Parts: sequence; structure tokens; C-alpha cells
Amino acid sequence: MQVITFKAKPKMIFGIILAVTGVIVILLTFVSNHGGAAETAAAPINCSTAALREDYLSSLGWKYGEVTQKEVTIPATFNQVYQNYNELQKEQGFNLENYKGRTAALYTYTITNYNDNENVIANLLVSDGVLIGADLCDPSADSGFLVALGKNDNGTTG
Repeated sequence: MQVITFKAKPKMIFGIILAVTGVIVILLTFVSNHGGAAETAAAPINCSTAALREDYLSSLGWKYGEVTQKEVTIPATFNQVYQNYNELQKEQGFNLENYKGRTAALYTYTITNYNDNENVIANLLVSDGVLIGADLCDPSADSGFLVALGKNDNGTTG
């Protein structure tokens, strides 16, 4: 039977600890950057039926009137307008980049409780029954705006 001994000097022990620490830091950095999804997405919102879409709007405090629906195709290449619109969507946890070139349903609801403004509409963009984008806007020329679809807090958006 042979016995192997190892005599380490303090400098060698420090070097080994430093090397192991470096490897651990590199692994943790790699895993945190590549281990999961690049973006944390919100839980999918089911909007496959009129009742589910209306429940969603109601849950945010919005009262609605008429609704229209049309099919839209999300451009395969975004121009500056679509890039800006997608930034608004990303603020809400959506990302239209994932739907480039695809067809989606656009449901437009007339909002009846936005301050004293009767021109406000809510747009819900739905693909395969899942909400992929939303906004609240006033499309009129004199007082137009486009914002994220947020909660209605006593007549204001959040």
C-alpha cells in the first residue's frame, strides 16, 4: 500500500481557492445570462372568447360599448412606428417581435368611462386566443394619444 502526501504552501492554497472562485463566477454569469428565457413574460391572458375579453377589460376598471373586429397582419419587418408601438407593448409584458408576419385578430372596444372623453378606444390584439398586445388611445386629430392599457383609477389610466 502506498501513501501519497501533498504538502501545500499558503500561496498554492490561495491560488487554488482563487481559481475555483473564478470558475464559479464564470459559471454563474453564464447560467444567469443563458440559463432561462431572455425576457420574463407575463402569464398568458386568455382572450379566446368575447366574454373573456370583456372580463379582462372589466377587471381593469374599463366600461365599454361597441366592439369591432378585424384581421391584421403584423409586419415581418418593423418600421419606426411599429418599433415604437412594440416598445409600448414590451412595457406591458408583450412582445410583437414573436409574431412578425403572423395574422392576429384586432378587437376594438369603445371605452365609455375615460374622463369626459368619448373618443377613447381600447385595442386588444389576439393570436390563437391569447392576448399579445393592447393599448388605449384617442384616435382623434385634436386630442389624440396612445398609451398602455392600464387600470382605470377613477377615470385615469395607469
